[in-house]
Amino acid sequence: MKSLALAAAFAVTVPAVASAQAAAQGAPVGATPSKLVLDNSTRILTTLETRRAEFTKNRGVLRQFVSSEFNAMFDRDYAARLVLGVHGRGASEGDVKLFADALADNLMSRYGDSLLDFNTRLKVRVKSERALPNNRGVLVSSEFIRQAGEPIPVSYYMRQTAGGWKVFDVSVEGVSFVQTFRSQFDGPLKRKSIAQVAADLKAGRLQAGAETN
Repeated sequence: MKSLALAAAFAVTVPAVASAQAAAQGAPVGATPSKLVLDNSTRILTTLETRRAEFTKNRGVLRQFVSSEFNAMFDRDYAARLVLGVHGRGASEGDVKLFADALADNLMSRYGDSLLDFNTRLKVRVKSERALPNNRGVLVSSEFIRQAGEPIPVSYYMRQTAGGWKVFDVSVEGVSFVQTFRSQFDGPLKRKSIAQVAADLKAGRLQAGAETN
């Protein structure tokens, strides 16, 4: 996946779903994933718009905001196992967490600032919610409606955890977070251990979304 496309996907994804888990803390019992996504998208988009000057001046504050929202809504360890695919079979929880943390930190560093270029004056429409096979969770299909141009389709794969509903994969215009990074890291994971690939991500020797051989 090209870096620019990934940056756009990352920018589109975070505002729409980042508050779903945070909202669950005060949401009525039985609130659906669709309602959590829809009701709280406005809060994130509004925050980005009203604090744009502050975030532009202080990128550290922006990254802290993005990171806290991302950590709240994303099931990082479960998503990491899906990204690792066959390479994660038999892997220890420690190695999976190491990879999950390194990937998240790399994404925050590489693409967090792109939110400043994101058009926050959008409307979000939830189109449908359906159960995933084998009780894996739900798929919430939505779209970002722009003032000009075609709507941007965004789908959220969510599952119920002890801490509430969390996202484990996101698809923007048909491009899946999990599938994209599973493909990217397949080569490095064939040559190195999970811990070594995590260390490369942490050190910046390997960049999420960059072309790899």
